[in-house]
Amino acid sequence: MYLIGIDVGGMSIKGGVVTTEGEILFKTSIPTTEKYTSDYSISEDIKKVVDAVVKGANIDIKDVKGIGIGQPGSIDSKNGIIRYSNNIALENVPVVKELQQYYDLPIFINNDANCAALGEHVFGAGKGYNDVVFITLGTGVGSGFIIDGKLFEGRDCAGAEGGHMVIDISPNAKPCNCGRKGCWEAYASATALIRQTKEAMDANPDSMMHRIAKEEGQVSGKTAFLAAKQGDKAGRQVVDNYIDYITCGLVNMVNVFCPEAILIGGGISNEKEYLTAPIQKAVNEGRFGAAFNPTVEVKTASLKNDAGILGAAALAL
Repeated sequence: MYLIGIDVGGMSIKGGVVTTEGEILFKTSIPTTEKYTSDYSISEDIKKVVDAVVKGANIDIKDVKGIGIGQPGSIDSKNGIIRYSNNIALENVPVVKELQQYYDLPIFINNDANCAALGEHVFGAGKGYNDVVFITLGTGVGSGFIIDGKLFEGRDCAGAEGGHMVIDISPNAKPCNCGRKGCWEAYASATALIRQTKEAMDANPDSMMHRIAKEEGQVSGKTAFLAAKQGDKAGRQVVDNYIDYITCGLVNMVNVFCPEAILIGGGISNEKEYLTAPIQKAVNEGRFGAAFNPTVEVKTASLKNDAGILGAAALAL
């Protein structure tokens, strides 16, 4: 039996045929339509991807156990509805009901960060743990929680938005895209790191970050890390501050959930131990009752670019 995982994003809709052991047999993607209407639902594009991966993997749809969909935004996973997605401009779309017109299969949908957390738990670095906090450091800060071996969603599937807990209540707190100020996302996302890097570059015209950015063709999430590794003081300060912001949010989560492991995904996770080692130390020293409570393992997520497809496929298990 096979699973189909669909990863919906603002730029593309990716899909793959996946075995129950987590091997992707075939995957493809199509651009996300610029604007969906009542006449052309996102379900139509999802159907195109499902049909394409079934054909590409050369399998019979009758051999598919189920279809899982990872979608950014607020998702009613129980009723299969996209309540709201700001980056694709969707409201109250009954995706599962629409797709069931075409496929006589179990179909599931959930928030994309939740799917990534589930995928890591079932197929990736979270395998073998019962309690996991997963975060992804990208355009925003996504989070997902596995508690007692199960995906935690909150009431009406509207919880688990760790990126929007506030860590700064000062008058100068940074604004967040959610409308509040001082959210963890506004300090710990890759977007925030790029902003922090640019500010440090403006204040330090002799920093190596200028040369690195010129060589890269842009200021990116790697700029400060590359400079820090070469001994640049300004770059090192950016990295230290950024890791402090990440740790602040993670200590809060550890104090609430006390997980066995924290998994970090997203592009910044490519720094691996250079990122996770100081976070590991700071989390286990800074948490409540540090000398008396069990330690938490901090690891890099392992599914990388396939996390969305594999996480969505895991829903169908």
